[in-house]
This record gives sequence, C-alpha cells and structure tokens, in this order.
Amino acid sequence: MKRAAIIVIDSMGIGAIEDACDYGDDLTCNTLCNLAKKEGGLNVPNFEKLGLGNIKDIEGVKKTDTPEAKYGIMKMKSKGKDTTTGHWEIAGLVLKHPFRTYEKFPPEIIDEFIKQTDCKGILGNIPASGTKIIEDMHKEHEKTKFPIVYTSADSVFQVAVDIDIIPLETLYDWCKIARKILDDGNWGVSRVIARPYQIIEGKPTRIGKFRHDYSVPPPESTLLNKVQDAGKKVLSIGKIKDIFVNSGISGAIPTGSNKEGLEATVKSLKEKKWDLIFTNLVDTDMLYGHRRDSYGYKCAIEQIDSYLSEIISSLDSDDLLIITADHGCDPTFRGTDHTREMVPILVYNKNLRGENIGTLPSFTYVSDIVKNWLEII
Repeated sequence: MKRAAIIVIDSMGIGAIEDACDYGDDLTCNTLCNLAKKEGGLNVPNFEKLGLGNIKDIEGVKKTDTPEAKYGIMKMKSKGKDTTTGHWEIAGLVLKHPFRTYEKFPPEIIDEFIKQTDCKGILGNIPASGTKIIEDMHKEHEKTKFPIVYTSADSVFQVAVDIDIIPLETLYDWCKIARKILDDGNWGVSRVIARPYQIIEGKPTRIGKFRHDYSVPPPESTLLNKVQDAGKKVLSIGKIKDIFVNSGISGAIPTGSNKEGLEATVKSLKEKKWDLIFTNLVDTDMLYGHRRDSYGYKCAIEQIDSYLSEIISSLDSDDLLIITADHGCDPTFRGTDHTREMVPILVYNKNLRGENIGTLPSFTYVSDIVKNWLEII
C-alpha cells in the first residue's frame, strides 16, 4: 500500500516573496536563515542529510553532495500569509482574494457577539500578542468575567478566557456563535480561535491542548477530499482538522505540543492504517515566531530533527515523506505577525534520488505529487 506523510513546520519560511512589502514586511524577512544566524547556527544532522543546507546558506547546516531528499523552495501563489491560506494551497487550493484583516472589529460584530453570547461585555478588541494581552487584561477579566477579544495582522477573531473563571465549553460555545456571526455577515474572517488559559505558577498561561480553531470551510475540494473519494484514509495530527473544518478527514489526533505531534506521527506511521498522514507542528509559530523568540525557535527545529531518524526508519519503500511550511514568522523581524515568505520543501522516499528541484511557483506542488504518488486522478 502506497502512503504519504506531510509534515508542516508551522511558519518556517526561508526568504521573502517579492511582494512582501505589500503585506507590511520587507525583503530581509527569512525565518530560517535569520534565526540560525542570530543564534549561532542550528544543530540538525538529520535535516542536513536530507539536503536542507543545500537549499540556502543556513548557519550551522552543512551542504551535502549526497542529499537523501529532493529539495527546493515553494512560493505562495495565493494572496495572504496566514495558516489557512498556506495549508489550503498545500492541499491544492489557491485563493485569489485574501481573507480580511482588522485593526479592530466594528460594533456590528462586537455588539452582536455580546448580545448572542450574553457575555455582558468584552475586553480588548485590538491587535495583540496572545501571551501579552492575557497578562495585561487578566485582572480585569477576573473582575468582570468578560472575554478577551483580539486580532492580529492575520485574519483571526480570537477569544481568550481563564477556564477557571469561564468554563471551557462556554468558551467553545461563544466561538461557535462568533463564527456564525462572521459568516452570516460575510465579514471575510478566516478563523475564530478559542484561546483558553489558566494561572500557572502565578502567570496567565495558554493551554495549547484545549485550543480550538473554527475556520471557514474550503470553497472547493482539496487533496484531502480527493484522497477520501478514492477510498483512502486521511489522518489529521495537530490543527489540520480545524484548518479544513474536518472536510476530507477520516481520523484526527489533537496535540498540545510539537512533541505530541511528532510522537503521534511516528506511532501512526508504524500502525500502517492511514494512506495520508497530515501533521502540523505549531510550536515554531505559536510559541516562538509570534513571541519573537529566536532561541526557542531554534530549539524547536532541533527537537523536530531529533525525531527525523525515527520517522524515516518507520517508512517503507512505498512511503513518501514531505516536509515543508505554510508561511513565515521571522523571530528577528519587527512586530509579532507572520511574514510573507517562501517555504522550504524536502521530499523523501527510500528509492528516490536526492536532487535540487529549484524554486516552485506554488505550494500546490505538494498536492500534485501526493496525488501522483497515491495514484489519484
């Protein structure tokens, strides 16, 4: 049985796209190369063997004359620099119009949200770092029990609550209401994100395993649907299920960390019951990119590398492994938002010859090669 596994290292971009300035970035953005330089190099021997160092000059990552994978760069063809857009394009769907972003949500949205949830009021309604806004507004949240609503340069409506004050299920219900309000009003928001947190060691701390994204459904069939339509099984690991609104998903494993996602990927490969395994590793983006923590980002990449030998040893000769990213989030760049970047791609199979596949014009390359590998028309 032929199988494929796609691992998305969330936000691990490798250089600005020519139109980056149109998105508030500049041409110096380069998540992988810039963080490696700032932190004195990466220690990633397994990525080295695959050929990551052959793609660009990445400090600490050597080039090899015998790369084990096909290696290259993909440009995003869709308009945008967010998670949904990147993942949808990986799955074969190019967006001609970007999702809308907001400096603050208008009264028509907020007033209706307060009315329908009966939450009595909200805090925030500003662009913010999720970790900082809960620190800044927790005391007021504790006093009023109002949810903290915030956004970013991405198309997101985020709702944060202390789940020792507001029950987790209530947070989820409020986010479902927000999703319906945004859809009914055609506000063009990609995701509503439930951001639960608790006070841990005296500090407001987000609980990643309870995060939940409420996305707009893909407007067309994606790779996942086509795999399912061919009678095959698709496994989501991490937030893939949320990004695709469960469309084309046969089974799902939620994760609270990259470690959980990597271990679930290894276990699922060894089970040999899934035709396509689609994994998102979110820590690089959520914990380190947005927080501009280049050292944490470096450690996260090195942790992923430490699992690669076990992942590769779990593959048979009929298995295809693709490692890539969905956008950038350069921890050395200003602000806290995603950056409009190209992404690296590594394609591995025991019988494929490693080679440079160059710069590809779209992330849809992934969908195309997976369909070809799984013999899906």
